[in-house]
Amino acid sequence: MKMKKMLLFGFLLGILFCKAQSNDYWQQHVDYKMDVIIDVKSYQYKGKQELLYTNNSQDTLKRVFYHLYNNAFQPGSEMDLRIQNIADPDGRMVNKVQNSEGKEVKESRISKLLPNEIGYLKISNFKQDGVSAQTKEVGTILEVVLATPILPGKSTVFTLDFDGQVPLQIRRSGRNNSEGIELSMAQWYPKIAEFDFEGWHADPYIAREFHGVWGNFDVKITIDKNYVLGGTGYLQNPNEIGYNYQDTGVVVTIPKKQKTLTWHFYAPNVHDFTWAADKEYVHDKYPAENGVTLHFLYKNNPAIIDVWKQAQPKTAELMQFFNKTIGNYPYKQYSVIQGGDGGMEYGMCTLVLGEGKLNGFVGLIAHEMGHSWFQHVLASNESKHGWMDEGFTSFIEDLAVNELAAKKVGNPFAGAYKSYIELANSGKEQSLATHADRYDLNRSYSVASYSKGELFLSQLIYLIGEDNLMKTLKRYYKEFQFKHPTPNDIKRTAERVSGANLDWYLTDWTQTTNTIDYSIKKVAEKDNTTTILLERIGRMPMPIDVLVEYTDGTKESYYIPLRMMNFQKSNPKLEIKWTIMNDWAWAMPNYEFSIQKPLSSIKKISIDSSDLMADVKRENNVFVNNK
Repeated sequence: MKMKKMLLFGFLLGILFCKAQSNDYWQQHVDYKMDVIIDVKSYQYKGKQELLYTNNSQDTLKRVFYHLYNNAFQPGSEMDLRIQNIADPDGRMVNKVQNSEGKEVKESRISKLLPNEIGYLKISNFKQDGVSAQTKEVGTILEVVLATPILPGKSTVFTLDFDGQVPLQIRRSGRNNSEGIELSMAQWYPKIAEFDFEGWHADPYIAREFHGVWGNFDVKITIDKNYVLGGTGYLQNPNEIGYNYQDTGVVVTIPKKQKTLTWHFYAPNVHDFTWAADKEYVHDKYPAENGVTLHFLYKNNPAIIDVWKQAQPKTAELMQFFNKTIGNYPYKQYSVIQGGDGGMEYGMCTLVLGEGKLNGFVGLIAHEMGHSWFQHVLASNESKHGWMDEGFTSFIEDLAVNELAAKKVGNPFAGAYKSYIELANSGKEQSLATHADRYDLNRSYSVASYSKGELFLSQLIYLIGEDNLMKTLKRYYKEFQFKHPTPNDIKRTAERVSGANLDWYLTDWTQTTNTIDYSIKKVAEKDNTTTILLERIGRMPMPIDVLVEYTDGTKESYYIPLRMMNFQKSNPKLEIKWTIMNDWAWAMPNYEFSIQKPLSSIKKISIDSSDLMADVKRENNVFVNNK
C-alpha cells in the first residue's frame, strides 16, 4: 500500500513538473531499481541495477556516461593528485607529517590508502535492452557505447552488476568517520551522468559536488540486522524493520537466527540516493508542518544526546521558515544523520558531524537543510555554478539563523561581505564562471561560491528592494522546481518581478572579477549650496544611495538610478526623505549634485549606509564634516 502511495506521489509530482515546462525546455528522466548486499566485515558490497532511461532531448544518443565516484579514493587518482598539487589542500584530506628535513608537510590521505582501504566501483554484465554494450572505464567515468542508439523521445533499459568497496572516510562518503560512524554512503552506486542542452556533464570527481538526472529510486539494501539506516526516500517496510520506523503500536521482533534485514526505500522525483548506517544509531522522529516527519539518527553517546534533542524543535522551526520564505518542502520526510566529514546535503537528508555545540550545530543544519530548496528542488549544476546552490543556501541560512536568534542583527550577511571584500582585494579572486575544479585555491572557491554567491541575492535587496527580492525567490522556486535552473533563470525571474534590466548585473558579478568601488571625491560649498562630487573607480556600475545626515539630527536620502538598469526602486526607509536624482550612465566616471544647504549644516555624507553594496573600499564612501 505504501509503495502505491509513493508511486502516486511521484506521478503527481511528474504532472506538476510537466505543467511547469516551457515549450522549449526538456530534461532527461531516469527510474532506478537497485538491489545491494553489504558485507559489513569487509566493507564491500555487490549490487544489481536496472535503469529505465528516457531521452527527452532532440539528440540521438549513441553513448552514455556513468559516474563511478568511489574510484576517486585510490592512490594516483585525479582527486589524489589534486590534493598533492593545490597550495591549500582541504585539511580533512591530508595528514600532517615531517619530511626528511624535519619540516611539517601535508600528504594526501588518499595516497596512503592500502588495497583494503581504497574505494572502488567495478561494473560488469552491462546490457541495453538485454543486449551487451561496450564499456570503457576511465578513472571515475564509465563510457558506454550503446548497442542501439536512443532516438529522441524514446526510452531504453540498462542493466548492470556492480561490485564496490567503501573507502576509509576521507571526503563525504566512506567508512569509520572521525566520530565513529561506520557507513556514510554518498554517491556509492553507478550514477548516470546528466545530459542537457549543453551536452554531457561527465565531469571526473576531483572533490567538488554533483549534478544528477531527475528520477525515481527503488532501492533494497540488505545488511547485518544490527545496523540502523537512514537516508533518502521513504522506508517501504517499516513494520519489518523496526528501529522506531514502525507504525505506532507495532512491535517488531526479529528472529535470533535471522542474520540480515533488507531495507526497502522508494524516493520519487530526486536526483540522488544517499544512506548511512551504524549499529549504535539512536533514531528519533519529530513532526514538522505540512505532514513532514523529521528523522534524527545519531550515536548513542551521552555527550551529544542533549544537543541532538534540543536541535529537533529548532530544525522544525527552520523548515517552517524556509517554507514561508521560499515555498513548501515537497517531500514528506527529511533526515538529519550523523555521518560524513562535516556537513553535506543529499536528497531528503543531510550527513553532518554531530559532536558540536548547539548553536553551531543548528547553524550547520540550517545550511544543509537549506540545500533541500537550493539544490535538491532547484537542481543547478554545482560544478559550473556552485554559487547558485552554496550562495543562495548561505543567504537563506543567514536569514533563518537571524530569525531564530534571541538577539537579531541588522545585516545578517555582514560576514559574507567581509569575506568577499578580503578576497577581491587579495588579487586571488577568480570569476564565478570558473568551473569548481579549476580554482587555483580552495579558499578562492569557497569564498566565491558561498560568500560572493550569497551577495548576488543580498545585493538584489539594494538594487530592486527587499520586497521584490523575496517575491523573486518565491517565483523562482515555483517556476523552476524539479528542473535544472541556470544563472539566466534567476536573473530573468528578478527582472520579471521588478521590471528592472539586470543583464549587466549578472554579467559583471558572475562572469568577471570587476569590482564595485565608488567614492565621495569632493564636497564643496558655494553661496550656501553644497556640491557633492562622486566618482566611480571600479569597473562594475551600480545605482547609488547617498545618505546625508544634518547637524539638526534629520536625514535625507538621494537615490541615483543606474541608466542601464532602467529602473527606480522604492524608498527602503519611509521615515527618511527620499529624493530621486537624474540617472548615472556607466561611461560617466563622475557624478555631481547639489544640496540647497550650507556645508555647515551637514554632519556626514555616506554612500550606501545599508552596507548592502559590496564596495571593496568602503573607507572612501564616507565624508565627515569636522569643521
